[in-house]
Amino acid sequence: MQNNKNKKFKKEIPASRFYILDSKFYSRSGQLLIEMLVALGILTVGFLGVMTLLSRALGLNRVVADNYAATYLAIEGMEVAKNILDSNLITGAGWATGFSSNDFEVQYNSPTLIYPATGAPLTFDPGTHLYGYGFTETTPFVRTIRVQLKPNEVVVNSIVDWTSRGGGTFNVNLEDHFYNWR
Repeated sequence: MQNNKNKKFKKEIPASRFYILDSKFYSRSGQLLIEMLVALGILTVGFLGVMTLLSRALGLNRVVADNYAATYLAIEGMEVAKNILDSNLITGAGWATGFSSNDFEVQYNSPTLIYPATGAPLTFDPGTHLYGYGFTETTPFVRTIRVQLKPNEVVVNSIVDWTSRGGGTFNVNLEDHFYNWR
C-alpha cells in the first residue's frame, strides 16, 4: 500500500519542460542590462542638451547686456549733440555752429563736437560709472557721431560699434533730425 501512496503524490515532470524554462530564463538575462544602458544614454543626451542650452543662454546674456549699454551710449551721444544745438540757440550763435558734414566723437560733458572721429574706444570710470575718453578701464565700445548738414536741418546719427568676447561685431545706430524752426 505504501508504494501506491508514493506513486500518487509523485509526479514526474518531463525533462523537456526544464529545457524550455531554462532557455526562456537565459534568453532574457541580458535584457535588464540593455534597458539600463538605453535609459542611461537617454538621460545623458538630455543632460547634455540642458547644459548646452544653459551655456548658450549665458553667452547671449553678455550680448544682451552689451547691447543695452551700447544703446544708452548711443542715446547719450544724441543728447550731447542736441544739447550743443540748444546751447548755440541760447548763446545767440548760429543754430548749427560747430556742425559740419563729418564724423565726430563726443563725451558726456562735451561743449562741442570733437573732430575728427579717431575710432578710439570709450573708457569707463568705475568710481563714477561714467563713460568717456580719459578713464582707466577700456571698453569695447566705439561711439561715432555722424552729422549731415542740410540747409535748415541737421541729421545726426549716433553709432556705437563693439566686438563681443566671442568675436561677433555689433552696432547700434540711432538717427535724429533737428530743424531750424526758430
